[in-house]
Amino acid sequence: MILRSLSRSSADVQLLVVSLASLSAFAFAIANPGQGNAHSHDEAVAQPSLADSNPLLSERGLPFQHAFSADHNAQFLEGDSQELNTYPSTYTALLNALEIMENHFFAVSHGTWPQAIDWTAAVMGTQVSATLSAMTSYAQKLESLSPLSTDEARDHENLINRYFTQITSFYFGENAFALRTQAYDDMLWVVLGWLETIKFIKLHSSLHYTSSYDNNATWYATQFIPQYAHRARLFYDLASCGWDTSLCGGGMLWNPYLAPYKNAITNQLYIAASISMYLYFPGDSDPSPFLTHTGLPPAKAHDIRYLDNAVEAYKWLKGSNMRNKYGLYVDGFHITGWQGGKNGSNGTGKCDLRHEKVYTYNQGVILSGLKGLWEATGSRAYLEDGHELVRDVITATGWEDKDTEQRYRWAGLGRGGVMEELCDWSGSCSQNGQTFKGIFYHHLTLFCSPLIRREWNEDGGTLLDDEDSRQLHQKSCDEYGDWVRHNALAAYVTRNQDGEFGQWWGRSARRKRHEDEEDEEFEGPSTQGTDYRNEGVPKDEIWRLPDEDDIMYKSDTDRDFGNAQRSRDDIYGSADEVGLLDINDRGRGRTVETQSGGVAILRALWRLVEARQEEG
Repeated sequence: MILRSLSRSSADVQLLVVSLASLSAFAFAIANPGQGNAHSHDEAVAQPSLADSNPLLSERGLPFQHAFSADHNAQFLEGDSQELNTYPSTYTALLNALEIMENHFFAVSHGTWPQAIDWTAAVMGTQVSATLSAMTSYAQKLESLSPLSTDEARDHENLINRYFTQITSFYFGENAFALRTQAYDDMLWVVLGWLETIKFIKLHSSLHYTSSYDNNATWYATQFIPQYAHRARLFYDLASCGWDTSLCGGGMLWNPYLAPYKNAITNQLYIAASISMYLYFPGDSDPSPFLTHTGLPPAKAHDIRYLDNAVEAYKWLKGSNMRNKYGLYVDGFHITGWQGGKNGSNGTGKCDLRHEKVYTYNQGVILSGLKGLWEATGSRAYLEDGHELVRDVITATGWEDKDTEQRYRWAGLGRGGVMEELCDWSGSCSQNGQTFKGIFYHHLTLFCSPLIRREWNEDGGTLLDDEDSRQLHQKSCDEYGDWVRHNALAAYVTRNQDGEFGQWWGRSARRKRHEDEEDEEFEGPSTQGTDYRNEGVPKDEIWRLPDEDDIMYKSDTDRDFGNAQRSRDDIYGSADEVGLLDINDRGRGRTVETQSGGVAILRALWRLVEARQEEG
């Protein structure tokens, strides 16, 4: 453990291991000739770069793993500057992606990512905490192979603490006051974010601090768990008010300020948050409420009501007819004829007006919920449903066509095996759309993590073994490895000279042109339906409350209005200019949200493919 390493002399170290920080900057610089922090998006965000610091750990001792396979991804390797030997290891690439996300976009003085909106900032915090969990697990594995030197242990711990203190400052920088007045899905991102941080704190403390000879050697960060748990509990309770049985026989409403809309993401988040509260919420004795003078009663850990909520919500979602003929979740349902509820008419009262738009994150969040439901119940049906969905997603990215002439054909959720958002083609993604693919891969990584069967009673927790399910789950997840790697490279080649990831994966930063001779068969996705996640909520009777068409709610501002005002000529430029454009700089360009997608896909590659190959 790192705690023990800090008490040893570095003279005893015989094995040097893979870089944890700035050796990654060295490899990253090789892959990006001429790289430098040429600009900062906000003066408040500018921070010292780890590229200027000394290497933490060297590359000797373990096999150097390249992040990507040229054999499987030849279509993305365009030119001599992207030769295979210029790519860093997957773990190194992941650390660099995280460093750039925090160095370029996080402002310590603000305690947040200033360019993020409220809910995407919650997702950014979740991505950082999940990556810290990957880092601390890897450090524990290296320590088990050979003791880390005092310097190595100290430097690794310093890196962990650097990012964790940013998460701690985000607890105070998060716009909790505004979030509690927003849509129910916004609230539930907050719940998942702080539970993810609690998971990381407990993991890091257990792996590197708690020891048999000193029961008090817990990590200092454990003192923050009660505050994080309290926020998760408050926002879960607020969001739970969205569960409604007066329409559609159940399901979560999306937004209390708009006409009833029961969509996939809010219901999936409610399932994932409910089961996560059952599994990971440590309890809360803080009586501080949001809006009343009456103190809150204590909330216990592993409360069965959280499990019941998750089970009921998934039963409703599965029977809601919210998946299309390709097995993908569409966005949601309106109620035909609804005109004001109690003061008007509920219309049919049924979810019978389906909104057919398909977004990537609607296929992802439910996966972690299904994994948690298996952990709590042992029902293999939850895992089977999850794997069925993953396979449908892979098919919808055109995986079977990746090596054929049909690789530019839109397959429902991408093309050529690469996941795409509907707005990638036009460069019109809002901050919402720019966040979605990263969310999908975060929850896929949670779903495909090793199975641990849990059951709680009054005396505490017990672990139940189910080796058969574990092996079947592992086998299925292993089958997704080539597809994950394919998408990781597609995302990786979108980086600009500053290492920032683009939104349209597979369209290289060096590939300047779009709609040229190479793209004659590059078809755009279907635009049927309202893309309210990127274009804003329409002001019509389907979406709005009666007589409130002119009122602007927070949900109206979660987009870049400038995108909708830009013509196709504005996006692509004149015929003379089109060859000079970086197609990932269209629209909002590269942002903290697109960078979080790079972090998420590299973490998925590392956790689900590379780390498992080492263990094998």
